[in-house]
Amino acid sequence: MFGLVGKMRAGTGKRAELIAILIGGTQSMPGCIHYIVAEDEADPDAIWITEVWDREESHKASLQLPEVKAAIARGRPLIAGFDMSARIRPVGGA
Repeated sequence: MFGLVGKMRAGTGKRAELIAILIGGTQSMPGCIHYIVAEDEADPDAIWITEVWDREESHKASLQLPEVKAAIARGRPLIAGFDMSARIRPVGGA
């Protein structure tokens, strides 16, 4: 398995709009086991994204899907920055 965890910062007051775009462009991504978008309770502009994939190649391929490309294009202007990102190797859980 392959995974990513990251903290993204939306422009002030744009978090809900950005979350809707992130969630809306991810319904059908082959190889995606989990794609979780969460609000940071302590920071009104921060978003945490956790992704688990069957393999890294599936994640790379998802970036070429038309709906994912469209979501990236719509969301990019709402992103103020990225605070952190980590590649992970999921080993179990529910």
